Amino acid sequence: MSRPNDALLAARSLLAGQPSPYDASLAHHAIGIVLRDRGDLRAAITELRRGMRLARASGKPEREADVQATLGTALAWTGRSRQGLAALDRAVEASRGGPAGRTLMRRATIRYELGQFREAHDDLSRSLPFLRRAGDRVWEARSLMFRAHIFFAFGLPRRAAADIAQAEQLFAVTGQEREYAVARHDRGLVALIRGDLPEALTYFDEAANRYEALGVTNPDLALDRCSALLAAGLAGEAAQETETALSQVSHEGKTAYRTADLLFAAATAALAANDPAKARGLVRQAHRLFRTQGRTLQETRASLVLAEARYAAGEHSPALLRYAEEVAARLEASRAGEAMQAHLLAGRIALSRRSVTQAALHLERAARSRRRGPPLPRSVAWLARALQADAQGNARATVAACARGLDALEEHQMRLGATELRAYGTAHGAELATLAQRDALRRGDVRRLLFWSERWRATALAARSTPLRGDKELTAELEALRSVSRLLRDTEMTASRRNALERERRRLEAAVQARTRRLPGSHEPGEGQFNLDELFDELGPATLIELVTVDGVLHVVVVAGRRVRLHTVGSVPEREVQLNRFALRRLAHGRRQPGDEIVLKYRGAALEAALLGGAAAELGDGPVVVIPPARFRAVPWTLMPSLHDRAVTVAPSASAWLRARRMRPPSRRRVALVTGPGLATKGAEIEPLVSRYPGATLLGHGNATAGQVLTALDGAWLAHIAAHGTFRADNPMF
Repeated sequence: MSRPNDALLAARSLLAGQPSPYDASLAHHAIGIVLRDRGDLRAAITELRRGMRLARASGKPEREADVQATLGTALAWTGRSRQGLAALDRAVEASRGGPAGRTLMRRATIRYELGQFREAHDDLSRSLPFLRRAGDRVWEARSLMFRAHIFFAFGLPRRAAADIAQAEQLFAVTGQEREYAVARHDRGLVALIRGDLPEALTYFDEAANRYEALGVTNPDLALDRCSALLAAGLAGEAAQETETALSQVSHEGKTAYRTADLLFAAATAALAANDPAKARGLVRQAHRLFRTQGRTLQETRASLVLAEARYAAGEHSPALLRYAEEVAARLEASRAGEAMQAHLLAGRIALSRRSVTQAALHLERAARSRRRGPPLPRSVAWLARALQADAQGNARATVAACARGLDALEEHQMRLGATELRAYGTAHGAELATLAQRDALRRGDVRRLLFWSERWRATALAARSTPLRGDKELTAELEALRSVSRLLRDTEMTASRRNALERERRRLEAAVQARTRRLPGSHEPGEGQFNLDELFDELGPATLIELVTVDGVLHVVVVAGRRVRLHTVGSVPEREVQLNRFALRRLAHGRRQPGDEIVLKYRGAALEAALLGGAAAELGDGPVVVIPPARFRAVPWTLMPSLHDRAVTVAPSASAWLRARRMRPPSRRRVALVTGPGLATKGAEIEPLVSRYPGATLLGHGNATAGQVLTALDGAWLAHIAAHGTFRADNPMF
């Protein structure tokens, strides 16, 4: 398992001589295992049948049973499940002691694939005592690893983690380097299910290094890292991850089978990263491979991504509409969850072509499950209902659907924050918010515009990337739900296994929903997220400006003196922001020139006109809180003339700023003061704070490791991170 090429060479070298039937049986058995794991099942079965005949000729029943067990797994992998299980049953009956443990473990793998989770667990519970009594630590570790995957299916990730940790130790002491790397890989999966993205990525990185050192390619690792990166909102890095894996993966055997999955994941990541052209090219390749491999459902899913990429690139042709309708029909016939997404796409295309009647048919189908099922599909269904109501001119129904859709999206993010579906949900959530914002602008209601902007930002920032710690029962149920949902994303499974997992998912969803409703002081998603009167009270003499973009137009909402005013600036000034960044980089890293100060003043004034427009005249004299869209959070705000000599705070949302302002420090608060490396100020921003916080943990000047910083910040109440030109340590709003 760790060195299959060496095993193959040794087996063929043995067969080149005149081995005994027993030894020849071992050689053909080894060759069959290597070929099976490479995906060449036909050749593997041929080798294993030869191995069985030679084992029978050797007069060693235990040797025959061992080969028969491997043959049973290979037959099952070809789709001949009944024949494979029959061979495994005969092998179990003929086996004793340690070999019986190995045979039971193999039968468990096939029962797992068929959705017979209880039977698979029973087999492994029987196999482990046999293997332990025989001192077979390698197969004991393999049985533990496989039992961990059954615990994932049961929604018991913590028990899975315990088995993986034990197997990892056994692999380490027996020198099974490849399987040890797989165990570290699976530890990352446990962290991903728990919602701890940093830990998951750490394990995945370690597994990648170990695979590389062994010269082993594991496409599943790239797929899992892609999921984690998309869950973190890093679509660009997810796309790069899959592209790197594609350049390294072999296009033969089992890994070739995974090449199609990698291409599909890369296309999905490229689409999430707003690169429809790249997504289109990748998904076309995946589509061809899925067709060659006979994977009909995946082929149809690839067709949907292809249609979405064409639409994202600006195509609204009648041909694309027909294509989307055909894909929706095929997905609906397969009872695939993506049928709703396909109908939504067809409805959008029809709306873009002003075919309101045709759009209504597809949007109605997409909206059918808006009141039932998992929260993410419900949010998509409510989006379809909102688009339908908007096309019909029913503003009240549009806004109500937007609210319900964002509620469902919040519920999804609370339940399944660490999934690759986060990017998918974020795109649909942004569209729900835009529909509501358009309605507020049509009405001229600036308060409603601010409410919906905050409503969406609160939802977008709601997804957790670290585990919940308050309610242990809820945490366990959420982990169980993530575990089962992750398995359901594997499209290569039998109908019986999928049905078993679907039943377990529905049970866990009902349990989570019931528990969240019983939580003390709980409220419906989206309720009480933003209170304008509370914001007025907390602002005092300060002014808050929130930048909102709707349909490519930039608006500035000014909140000051218990009044809310709206200024429409114009088109989003991407070019002006880029020019300022370029100018600042040149001034920071180039030679000083006499006209630099004039250039800075000019650039600052141009930036203010482009981003604030007439709102700059209404900022008063006090501190300013800036709430920009994500794309403008790195803007040098204090370069603007109106903000140059005042305290400026930049926050992701008004609600987040308000919560931070009202949070009380704990009675035993811990303080960490951190400075970054390479600062021209040499950490001078920290010095005035040392006397204010005696006993604070001091880290800085590049001497602290990331682990030390995280340890110091864990549970700390205050952390001043002195990044040159970003925060001011004396800023009372920070």
